[in-house]
Amino acid sequence: MSKKHPIIAITGSSGAGTTTVKCAFEHIFFRLGLKPLVIEGDSFHRYDRVEMRAQIDKARREGRHFSHFSLEANILDELENVFRHYGETGTAHRRFYIHNEAESQRLGGYKPGTFTPWEEVPPGTDLLFYEGLHGGVVTETINVRRYVDLLVGVVPIVNLEWIQKIHRDTAERGYKPEDVTETILRRMDDYVKVITPQFSQTDINFQRVPTVDTSNPFIARDIPTPDESFVIIRFKEPGKFNVDFPYLLAMLQNSFMSRHNSIVIPGGKMGLAMEIIFRPILERMMADREKG
Repeated sequence: MSKKHPIIAITGSSGAGTTTVKCAFEHIFFRLGLKPLVIEGDSFHRYDRVEMRAQIDKARREGRHFSHFSLEANILDELENVFRHYGETGTAHRRFYIHNEAESQRLGGYKPGTFTPWEEVPPGTDLLFYEGLHGGVVTETINVRRYVDLLVGVVPIVNLEWIQKIHRDTAERGYKPEDVTETILRRMDDYVKVITPQFSQTDINFQRVPTVDTSNPFIARDIPTPDESFVIIRFKEPGKFNVDFPYLLAMLQNSFMSRHNSIVIPGGKMGLAMEIIFRPILERMMADREKG
């Protein structure tokens, strides 16, 4: 970890809501006048879209589990190296995965489903900000987590996560519901072995729990709204970030403590909670950076 070049990582599976947390951080960055180096987890996939489909088909024929969650489907040694190098120097190299035509036009005309070339990012950023699947991965040979100064997990209860993924992938990416369901099932082994263990590593976890029936996520017609849910915020070590629970309870109406390190808030207060929690952490990081 580097006080001079801090690293923040948001980790969670596809459909968990990491993009929502990313937007909240972007607002805080803007208000504090910070310039982040943004790294996307998708850019560390090992295969482009066509190659990935071929690898999935091959694994299916061989009776193996294989998905974007899989360790071997990603170049995690490269992700670890990017984090390490940024922490040491404040510079890094990155590329982008092109999801759609809009991104293709914005990032140089590269074909959707492919990557842009790697590029060196010059110094001058205040911190590195990662959002993706593997920000807290620890294995026998890879330890991405050790370079992260603030690791945030986003993990709705699994039925809600599935509802969000089904609705996003059908509405925004044009997939059929049955295809999304097949993807969810194919990823389950890797979800349990790769994604879930990271939430034991996170400094702060956000888990949204709906207050409406989500017992069959595959037929749900709507995503539960924030007001139809609670959010459980768990701090692994409250003292690490000087968490003031009485202040949080006073600021977040109708919140309550469920354990010594966990606060439960109305779902509609999630954005406010992030502002209250993360802003002082970032201010402290920047103060330490100046002293660095």
